[in-house]
Amino acid sequence: MFITIEGIEGSGKTTQIGYIVDFLTRSGQECVVTREPGGTVIGEKIRSILLDSRNSAMDAVAELLLYTADRVQHVAEIIRPALALGKTVVCDRYFDATVVYQGYARGLDVGFIFELHRMALNDLKPDLTFLLDLSPEKGLKRAWQAIQAGERVGGETRFEEENLSFHERVREGYLALAAAEPGRIRIIDGSRDEETVRSNIIKVLSR
Repeated sequence: MFITIEGIEGSGKTTQIGYIVDFLTRSGQECVVTREPGGTVIGEKIRSILLDSRNSAMDAVAELLLYTADRVQHVAEIIRPALALGKTVVCDRYFDATVVYQGYARGLDVGFIFELHRMALNDLKPDLTFLLDLSPEKGLKRAWQAIQAGERVGGETRFEEENLSFHERVREGYLALAAAEPGRIRIIDGSRDEETVRSNIIKVLSR
């Protein structure tokens, strides 16, 4: 099974992945936990470019192609081999993030992004996606608090430094994807406290 978790900055994805993996492991499933961008040695190098706040002048198409290159390596090296062995893959961000960040927020053609995914990755999609939804104002506040507290890697703030309207478009994009694929994408209220979010996710996994 392939599970992904998505959401705007500060939505609590990393925290909730720990709970998801704990639940699945106790249920007898062997899990592989990974993330995008990153997840491989090559991917981590690409990540350092994509998230570096000094690269604010990066062209949107260059950004899209870097994310795609990261994903191609990630799928080939980590995701497909794990799924082939019957393991459950739990991934922090995947293709949906590219659709909303580079498509809805950056303004690139969404149809082209879907076609690129089909050609480069044989349209591999998750079986289940959790979307942690909350307002951009609240999410960014949480994200900057974590950064200032040293809980995040220094310098990986390129997206946090985008203006509020950018993050509003990201959220709108996620909600549009969820409306189009309600069977796969489950919306979880990410504005609630950590334990309530965990409980709501576990209820979905239990079913």
